[in-house]
Amino acid sequence: MTVQQRGEETRERILQAAMASFAERGYDGTPVNTICAEAGVSKGAFYHHFSSKQGVFLELLHGWLSGMDEGLADLQTERLEIPEQLMAMTNMICDVFDAAGDQLPMFLEFWSQAAHDPEVWEATRAPYRRYRAFFAAMIEAGIAEGSIRPVDPDTTARVIVSLAVGLVLQGLLDTEGADWGRVTTGGVRMLLEGISTEERP
Repeated sequence: MTVQQRGEETRERILQAAMASFAERGYDGTPVNTICAEAGVSKGAFYHHFSSKQGVFLELLHGWLSGMDEGLADLQTERLEIPEQLMAMTNMICDVFDAAGDQLPMFLEFWSQAAHDPEVWEATRAPYRRYRAFFAAMIEAGIAEGSIRPVDPDTTARVIVSLAVGLVLQGLLDTEGADWGRVTTGGVRMLLEGISTEERP
């Protein structure tokens, strides 16, 4: 194993240990010493890869969001009409539900920490703005291609983001409360019935 490979392995162990500890004890209840002990690394190794505990936390947040970004980018390469792209995105939300047991504590910890940490707040808020712009551009493209009625793109984008976040939060907090994949598909189909130019199957 090369030095670079060992470094990447150490970094990943730190991230996994931090995620488990944050989920179990919360951000404030997790000192760097605990992360080091659970990762099996020295504090020197920790600070070689991360400048602070907050740095680890933000890296976990960015990693979670980058997975969402990659999924959205992949859908745009399939050359589907906009309504079909929006329906396909329901699979991404269903993946979150499938991993609910692992993701719930960290998902809530991101929001909790954002409430009193300005840097985490900005890191958490910025993606919502980016997603609203992304969906507004999709709606504009749908209007241009004739598959979406001439609705207000910004308002529609806000509704889409609100629907996605609300469904994820409900599904994570009450995993047995409904078939959340089915609810998500039905919710997006209802939205599309209101904005599409044609009836969707």
